Amino acid sequence: MSDPSGEDKQQPQPISANARRVLGVLVEKAKTTPDNYPMTASALISGCNQKSNRAPQMKLDETDVLNALDELRGVGAAREIQGNGRVTKFRHAAYDWLELDNPQAAIITELLLRGPQTLGELRTRASRMHSIDDLDATKQVIDSLIAKGLVEALSPPGRGQTFAHTLYPPEERQHLQARVEKQAAQAPQENRNAVDALIARLDAVTDRIDDLEARLKRLES
Repeated sequence: MSDPSGEDKQQPQPISANARRVLGVLVEKAKTTPDNYPMTASALISGCNQKSNRAPQMKLDETDVLNALDELRGVGAAREIQGNGRVTKFRHAAYDWLELDNPQAAIITELLLRGPQTLGELRTRASRMHSIDDLDATKQVIDSLIAKGLVEALSPPGRGQTFAHTLYPPEERQHLQARVEKQAAQAPQENRNAVDALIARLDAVTDRIDDLEARLKRLES
């Protein structure tokens, strides 16, 4: 990454799956439930393990979340503050760490919480945090994140193209790419099967029509 001063900016380093989930929850809750933000460790555990808007499902405990917070603080992505009644709370620093604006933060958060997604999925899901007008506007946000080195396309352009953030450690990134390539290899066969099934249905309907026409002719004669 580079800035107008000509100095290269260091690419944000990859973070663990637990840290990505915690960071995603912090940004999400700051947007969707601001009255309950900053968040306690207990609230973060619930947010990380909730059933909706999460993929994969996780079962983090207090140790997992606190270790993830230590990791995030170490890279400058989260901060600890003192809440009311001396309860320790946490807030994200994603806007500074990744240099994001509101629409970019919404897209990155969805990728952190749900993994790779298509343009349409991202537009629909990110709109709960920041309204995005249409697919063209979503593509502009994606392109800006790609230019920052924070998002990449996992599949070729076209319908169903999938995007992911770039905060995966190398071994996870390799596994992710292999999974996407496997799905792409299976798609043609699945499409052929669907076409064959449709042709069979059409043939059956045509046979029924021919049979009905023949019966009508017999009745008319």
